[in-house]
Amino acid sequence: MTVRERIAAIASLANGHPDGVIDCNLGTPCDPVPSFVADAVRDAVALSGPYPLSAGSLAYREAAVRWSNATFGTSIDTANAGACVGTKEFVASIAAHLGATQGGDRDTILYPAVSYPTYAVGASFAGCRAVPVAFDDQWLMDFDSIDPHDAQRARILWLNIPGNPTGSVAGLDHLAKAAQWGRSHGVIVISDECYVEYAPEAHSILETGTDGVLALHSLSKRSNFAGMRCGFYLGDQEIVRPLIDLRREAGLIVPTVVQAAAISALGDDVHVREQHERYRHRRDFVLARLALHGIHHVGGPMPFYLWLRHDDPAIGGFELAEYFARAGWLIAPGATFGAAGEPFARIALVQPDEVLHRALDRFDNVNTPMR
Repeated sequence: MTVRERIAAIASLANGHPDGVIDCNLGTPCDPVPSFVADAVRDAVALSGPYPLSAGSLAYREAAVRWSNATFGTSIDTANAGACVGTKEFVASIAAHLGATQGGDRDTILYPAVSYPTYAVGASFAGCRAVPVAFDDQWLMDFDSIDPHDAQRARILWLNIPGNPTGSVAGLDHLAKAAQWGRSHGVIVISDECYVEYAPEAHSILETGTDGVLALHSLSKRSNFAGMRCGFYLGDQEIVRPLIDLRREAGLIVPTVVQAAAISALGDDVHVREQHERYRHRRDFVLARLALHGIHHVGGPMPFYLWLRHDDPAIGGFELAEYFARAGWLIAPGATFGAAGEPFARIALVQPDEVLHRALDRFDNVNTPMR
């Protein structure tokens, strides 16, 4: 079977459980949106008649740069900022958009070998080559491994720190190395930082300066805003300005009421700390129970995901995911994120505590052997 067929078979097995499926496959937050956001949405409904700006309202961009400057110690302004309709559309479209705004003959998108699949999908949408970059033992990209021929042809180098699916984190030195690599090769570096507030210490590529770089941010994870579809990108004005113009013509616009909700959420970090604690707590009790089955997290400390490996190296990611599926617990085989992820599997900790405890009880009671 193909990878897609094997993933579908695992999903079918999990969905067929007599007590229903417990879905930890996708990173879709389950926890509530901050209650104060409702007031901002209600107030904005009366003002939602005019077309909003594709770039985002001035208030939205001010909230984004204020948050960045406070979080990372940067000093950017609204000329460095643009809105996006959730970050997935930006990831999928940016290679094509940069081809239109930057010109030239660069036709290669470099991305982490184990990563969010949309980086490679966006390359295909743009008619570009998608070239995975090897990682080191900390699940960080090894820039020295990039073939000089690929570097010469590269349009974008994607980063994702903290990382999906591995939970990897990095210090500013790694981000600085990435930015310098891009600047020295004339390649735009885009740092997907949507999990940044779940890192032990938050850093952005913008701390290295804005020349030749973009940072991409989402409210889906920090504020449980997945259904709102809003995000923003920050960075080099010479990249941002033509992107705003092109995206306006494409009709890529965040609704007024959603922008109002986002402004409200960006102004508060108490709910973010509370959410971080929820994920940390889930991580601790799930890992303690899985360890009894010889299953361990082998990724980094970001607590949104668990990147799992069995003690027996003969048990790969598909076998792990199938075993979970027998308990009606749907998780992602590592091959979902690239061929290099095949030995692993990923759990998104996006179910309430009581549901995860129920999943663990079911898992304990699966009587068939794992192999």
